[in-house]
Amino acid sequence: MRDIAIFSGSAHPELATEICEQLGVPLSPTRVTRFANDCLEVQLQANCRERDVFLIQPLVPPVQENLVELLLMLDAARGASAARTTVVMPHFAYARSDKKDAPRISIGARLVADLLVTAGANRVLAMTLHSPQVHGFFSVPVDHLHALSELAGHFRQYDLSNAIVVSPDLGNAKAASAFARRLGVPVAAGAKQRFADDKVSISAVIGDVSGRDVIVLDDEIAKGSTVLELLERLREQRVSSIRVACTHGLFAAGALERIGDQPDVLEIVCTSTVPIPEDERTPKLKVLSVASALAEAMSRIHNGESVSALFHD
Repeated sequence: MRDIAIFSGSAHPELATEICEQLGVPLSPTRVTRFANDCLEVQLQANCRERDVFLIQPLVPPVQENLVELLLMLDAARGASAARTTVVMPHFAYARSDKKDAPRISIGARLVADLLVTAGANRVLAMTLHSPQVHGFFSVPVDHLHALSELAGHFRQYDLSNAIVVSPDLGNAKAASAFARRLGVPVAAGAKQRFADDKVSISAVIGDVSGRDVIVLDDEIAKGSTVLELLERLREQRVSSIRVACTHGLFAAGALERIGDQPDVLEIVCTSTVPIPEDERTPKLKVLSVASALAEAMSRIHNGESVSALFHD
């Protein structure tokens, strides 16, 4: 893979290092400078000319800083005559802004997609976008991975004879159904209504969960309001046990501690798409690496091979 060059932004260098170890390719250095007027400057400190360039940068907090840094990295790669530049974006924070559900608001996901392409992105590799339509916001090819294989592999270590997968809302029910099929268990979903970013109501759980070992599956957990509301409904149904799983573990505003403090939650499982500092982790948390899946996808993109083969369990 001598014609490949991989760079990482400041958002998640640990994941970038792990991906490069999987590929057997060195992680090329990136220099980020902040001027006195608070502007950023990015320099890619390795040759990009006529090379297949991959820029690894999830949009995680601080999202705006990491977004601007990624845009500058793209511009630098284009100015350095890269043959092709692929954005490896394990988490796309603006994917939640995917529709106009109130007057005079912007559709942020589409705008950011346009910005990335304008800055020089030729291709995007993402994981578990918030909704399927975000894929179509990009005018360049998008390889959209999921982490269901990694999550299913983890839960297969348990006795699943009494298990059921529960989606917090109907919007995530399709992914929950696919996950349940991988585990060979039934699926249920919550009837959710959102009133604000941190205020939701789940009126009922659609499906029989009484006495079951529940695996709650969501695409991301931010403040944890939805999960905590769902736990109340599950307790009313007298479930046997609860485990919580998601792809993107943002765990903002103490969400990880609040969920972990629930005595009936046995485990919280997420993936490494979002960096979680060691001092913020709790004993109930299990982080599954997605470096292998991303590395395999990058290798297939570089070699012109099918990426869809990765979706087979």
